[in-house]
Amino acid sequence: MVDLTRRTLISSTVAAALGASVAGVASGEEVAETNTPGAPSVKGSLKRFSSTAFGAEVTGPFVFEDGSLLYSLQHPSEDNQPPFDTAGVGYFSGFQFELDGDNDDFDELSTPQSDTEQRQIRAADGEYTLFGQGRDEINGGTERLGVTQTPDGTDISWDNFDGSQYGAAGTNPDCNQFVPSNDDGTEGYLFTNWENSPGNVSRIPLSKTEDGEWEADLENAINLANTDPFRELGGTRINCYGDRSPWNTMISSEENYAHVRVSLTTTVGDVVEAGTGKGLLGACQFWNRPNPAGIQSAVDEYYGDESWYVQGSWAMKGVEFLAYYLGAEQVDQGVYGSTMDPIGDTYPNPYRYGYHVDIREPTAETPQPIKYYVMGRAAWESPNIQADEQTVYGCSDGDSKGIYKFVADEPIPSYDDPMDVEGTLYAPKITNDAANAAEAGTRNSPADTPLEIEWLELGHASNREIESWIAEYDDITQVDYLETHAETDWESDLDAAIEEADRAVVENGNQNYVTNEEIVEWAEQYESKGPDKVDEDLRKIPFLETRAAAKEIGASIEFNKAEGVDSIDGAGPGDFVYFGISSFNDDLANEQGDIQLDRVDGGVVYRAELEPDYNVSTLEPVIVGPDFTDAPADADGALRNIDNLYVMDDGRVLCCEDGFGGPARSYPNDCLYVYEPNLVVDVASVETAIKSTAEAAVTASSLPDGFTAAEMTVSVEDARVADITGVSVPEGLDAAEATVSGDGTTATISVRDPVGTVQAGAMDVTLATLELTGQSKGQTELSVTVDSLADEGGNALDVEGRTGQVTSIPPGESDDKPGKGPGVCRPEQN
Repeated sequence: MVDLTRRTLISSTVAAALGASVAGVASGEEVAETNTPGAPSVKGSLKRFSSTAFGAEVTGPFVFEDGSLLYSLQHPSEDNQPPFDTAGVGYFSGFQFELDGDNDDFDELSTPQSDTEQRQIRAADGEYTLFGQGRDEINGGTERLGVTQTPDGTDISWDNFDGSQYGAAGTNPDCNQFVPSNDDGTEGYLFTNWENSPGNVSRIPLSKTEDGEWEADLENAINLANTDPFRELGGTRINCYGDRSPWNTMISSEENYAHVRVSLTTTVGDVVEAGTGKGLLGACQFWNRPNPAGIQSAVDEYYGDESWYVQGSWAMKGVEFLAYYLGAEQVDQGVYGSTMDPIGDTYPNPYRYGYHVDIREPTAETPQPIKYYVMGRAAWESPNIQADEQTVYGCSDGDSKGIYKFVADEPIPSYDDPMDVEGTLYAPKITNDAANAAEAGTRNSPADTPLEIEWLELGHASNREIESWIAEYDDITQVDYLETHAETDWESDLDAAIEEADRAVVENGNQNYVTNEEIVEWAEQYESKGPDKVDEDLRKIPFLETRAAAKEIGASIEFNKAEGVDSIDGAGPGDFVYFGISSFNDDLANEQGDIQLDRVDGGVVYRAELEPDYNVSTLEPVIVGPDFTDAPADADGALRNIDNLYVMDDGRVLCCEDGFGGPARSYPNDCLYVYEPNLVVDVASVETAIKSTAEAAVTASSLPDGFTAAEMTVSVEDARVADITGVSVPEGLDAAEATVSGDGTTATISVRDPVGTVQAGAMDVTLATLELTGQSKGQTELSVTVDSLADEGGNALDVEGRTGQVTSIPPGESDDKPGKGPGVCRPEQN
C-alpha cells in the first residue's frame, strides 16, 4: 500500500475505491525532470510470470514446499469480468517452481494489451484458481471472509455503519503465509492479512488432494479479528504484508500510516522552535478528533493559502469503525463522516497500533496474538526475522519513513512469555556523504550508488514495559479531545468547539498523548547522556513515537515507500536481505538530508549481505525501475514500484508491483516478476584465535546447469591480522592449481569437475576451502575475484565475487556480540 505524498495525491473517491493504493502518479513537471542513468536496469535477470487484473495490486506471494505459487487479488476493478471483479486469494493450479535457482522453469508472459487480457489474471504457466473471495460465507455461515465484526457479531461495513472506512470491508487481502499442520506439508492453515481498519487476519484450512491440487475449506475458516484474544489486544489496523517466523508462525504487520506526528521532513524540534505546528503537523495529532479523517479538509478551510499536507490524514479513515469493533456505541456521523458527534464511551488508543503481530499457537482452535511493541511503532509493511531469532529488519511504508532494526537480548522463542521479550531498537544513519550526491554539481544515480548504513541505538526495553506505558493512554476518547483543547461547550456548539480544539492542537500539540516537549527533552538527554541514561519516564519515547524520535536524533528517515524486506529462510552470514523502495523520490531525491540522488519514479530494490552478527551495513542496488519519461519499449518489461518481496528457497526473488495507472508503460496492469540474481561466489567470514587456524569455505550460490571449471583468487587485505596458510578443494573435484603466495596474502585456485560431481541445480556448492591463521587481534577483509566459471556445457557464467571477513582474537576471547557489531553507533561514538 502507498502513502499519498505531497507528489502523489489522488482524489479521495479513487483512493476509497482502490483502498488508497494507487502509486506511480507523478506530476508532469516532475516527470519532465527525470532522466536517470541506469533506470531501468537489473543486476541479474528478470522475467514476468503474471499480470494481475485491472485495478489490482500484486500482493501476498507465497510458495509452498512443492513449488506451488499463490498471491492475493487485492481491490480489483468491479468492472472486470467475474471472478476477477472481486478480491480474493488464489494459486496457480498446474504450475510449480522447480526451485533450482534458474528461471528456465517458465517462459516469460507477454504484456497484457487487449482489454480482455487486462481484465483478468494471466500467468506464464498454470491457471489462477481462487481459494476464496472477500465476503464469502465462512465459519458455518456466521462470518464473511475478511470482514470484522462488533462484539455482538454485526459486520462492520457501510451496510451497517455510517462513517469513513479504510477500504471497503473484505476488499484488500494482502500477505499470505501457510503454516503446515502435518509433517509432509500437505495440510495446514493459510493466514491472510486484510488491509482495512479495523484490520483482520483470516485463517483458511488448506489441503492437497491426491491429484496434487490445493483446496480450501471455507466452512471451517475463521476471521481472527473476531476472536476474543484479538479483541482483548485492541484489534489490529491496516494489516499489510508480513512473514512466516523461524518458529513457524504468521507475523502480520500493521501499516498504520496515521502514526505520523510531523509531516514529511519536519522534526518535533522544528515545531517547538516555531512555537506552532502550523504547516508542520501530521495526522496522529488529530487521532481522537471527531471525524479524524476530515482534518485535511478542515485545515484547508481554516488556513486557506497557508494550509499544508497533513501527512497520513487519509489513513485516519476507519478509526471510528475501530471504536465500534471495540464496542463503542454508534454516533450520528452521516455518510463518510459528514457530521461529527463525538464518541465518548470506548475509543482506540493510538499507541496500540502500528506493530508486528505474532500469531502464536497458529493451529489451535483459537490462535493467540502478541504484538511486538519492542520492535517500534510505524507503518510497517513487513518484518524479516533472521535465523538467529534475535535480529529483525522492518520497512515502514510511506513518505519520509525509516528502515529499522531490532535485536532481542535472547532468541525470541526462548522467552516463556512473549511479553518478556526485550531488546534494542535501532534507526539507520546513511553515512556515505549525502550518498555521494553532489560531486561537481551533479547528482549520482541510485543505480550506481550503494547506501552505507550505521545503526543508531534508540532504546532498550521489554514488551511488558512498553505495554504498561501504552496503557497510560487508554480510556481517552473524542470527548477528551474537545474538553481538553476547547473552552466552547461542545454540546451547545459542536462545530465551534471542534474548530477551537483543532486550532489549539495545531498551536500546542495534542495534550491527550505524548507531548512535543517530552520528545524534545528525550532527544536532548539522549545526546548528552546516551539512550541508556535518559529519565525513566522518557524511555517510552522511541517505542511509542519511533519515527519522531529517530528524526529528532538525526537518523536518515528519508526512505519513500519502503515496501518490502525478505531473505531466504534460514539465511545466515553471507546471505542477502532484500529491501524494496517502491518510489525513489521526494526526500531520497531532494537537496536535503543524508540521501541526495537522482530520482527514479519506478523505485529500487536493494540487497544487503548479512555480516557475522546478522548486521547489514551496505544497501546495494540490484533492480532499478523505470523513469516515467521512459518509452514503453524500455518500461514495459521493467519492474515498476516494487511492493512485496518474497525470497524463494532457491534464492530467486518474487517481485510484486504496486504501480497501477502510472505512466511509461503501454498497459496499466501490475505484474509479478521473478528475479534471478547473478551467480555469487562468496568466501565465508570466520573467527580464529591468534596462532590458531580456522577454515573458510569458498562457495557458489547456485549452479543450475552444473559446472566444469572455475578460476579465481582469494586475497586477505591485512596479513598482519591473519594470513592464508593453506587451500584445498573438495573430494570429487580436481585442483589444477591451489597455491598460496609466499606472504600469505593470496590463494590462487583453478578447480575442475571432470566427472560431474556437482549436479545441475546444486545450491551453495563448496569450490575450495582456505586455511587461515590468526596473527594479531583485529579484523580484515577477504575478497574473491573470479576470473572465469563455466557450466557443464562450457558456457561462461556471469559471476559476482563477494567479500568475507576474518576476525583474529586472543585465545579465550569471543567477538560474538549480537547487534553491537560493525555499523552500530551510539551517541558517544558519533
